[in-house]
Amino acid sequence: MPPPVVAEALAVLGQRVRLGRQERGWSAAELAVRAGVTAPTVRAAEAGRPGTASGTLFTLAWLVGVPLFEIDDPVELARLRRTGERELALLPARVVHRQDVEPDADF
Repeated sequence: MPPPVVAEALAVLGQRVRLGRQERGWSAAELAVRAGVTAPTVRAAEAGRPGTASGTLFTLAWLVGVPLFEIDDPVELARLRRTGERELALLPARVVHRQDVEPDADF
């Protein structure tokens, strides 16, 4: 089970996918064909089930016009990705956990 806030987010995104699909007059089977998945997968995503792959969920949302990260413009989304890449490049490649060592008092 995901944490409650994650379950809520999945439910909200699933509802938005379903609303977008219905506004377009598509059945779950029609959306499934467009997304390259099965109709039960579409229904699971719309129900907010946590087992749905994130790539599938984002694809469904995009196909029915749900803005990803509340961004409608693909250029803006790409800019946001590049910004994240630059920020990540400034961080160390990995995190090393150091054990607490008593300082050597004999110097």
